[in-house]
Amino acid sequence: MNETPGITDQLTWIAVDWGSSNLRAWGLDQHDQVIAQASSDKGMLSLKADEYEAELERLVGDWLPTAGPIDVMVCGMAGARQGWLEAAYLPVPTQLDQLSQGAVTPTLTGDQLRVYLLPGLSQTRSAATHFDVMRGEETQLAGLVADTPDFTGLTCLPGTHAKWATLEAGAVSGFSTYLTGELYQLLANQSVLRHSIGNDELQDPACREAFISAVSEIYAAPETFSSRLFGLRAQDLLDGRLPAGDTRGAVLATRLSGLAIGLELAGACRERPTDEPIMLIGNQALSQRYTLALNTIGYQTQHVDGDTAVLAGLRLAHHALK
Repeated sequence: MNETPGITDQLTWIAVDWGSSNLRAWGLDQHDQVIAQASSDKGMLSLKADEYEAELERLVGDWLPTAGPIDVMVCGMAGARQGWLEAAYLPVPTQLDQLSQGAVTPTLTGDQLRVYLLPGLSQTRSAATHFDVMRGEETQLAGLVADTPDFTGLTCLPGTHAKWATLEAGAVSGFSTYLTGELYQLLANQSVLRHSIGNDELQDPACREAFISAVSEIYAAPETFSSRLFGLRAQDLLDGRLPAGDTRGAVLATRLSGLAIGLELAGACRERPTDEPIMLIGNQALSQRYTLALNTIGYQTQHVDGDTAVLAGLRLAHHALK
């Protein structure tokens, strides 16, 4: 294990986001500035519990000084029941600046690292809520409140399993998960619609129009979702107004996306006043898609980059350890 000049002299701690399919690590100095970063495709799904330490050392080993140990703050699926070591869910309501109180420390064979696995959040069923869990997104939410500790409002984290969380004075009071991204992939790739769906090209004017129209239609009548899905196949077979070639499949793909996201919005924000902006946390492309959908039904949005948020959340958790 070779030290990297410059980094080893400055490294103070390491931030890690360990997902199901990959992991990302950032080395930070005493001022919490990123001085190194690395990534791997060794997510939870490809590792056994006794393989995590070796993978982490392989990824960040060149950063480590001889003297240790170095703190490593880890969010995401490494703390899941099927991960490195389970960090039990914290029940909502939860103050986001207190996540590190639920951290667990796996036993390591080496002495260069001190690892903290952050917990996720859980919600049990009540008259107003239903069973739900999140793991990883809570750290992004913590990043949101790092600079605004009393943040109150509705937040959306778009993704394969989109999360909608209500924050009150820096605490998560409730949340809901929507399988919108996964549902889209299943319908586009494994249902009868696979014969009609092409590559989604939202920037194309015809595709953009199809997306907006689909969001509006399904938001107004969510009970028609299943029927409108099959209508995509029928439209492909019967609608002579659709463009030919690849654009035809792209238009139908963006319409499917609009139906799926519009259905999500009908469940997530129908009861919210339209004069309260919705905070989006995620990558630029997906956040722009959700912004277009939300603007279509009368909502304004604000945006925080997902990587920026997760790093800010890990910084907040690390500070809370001191």
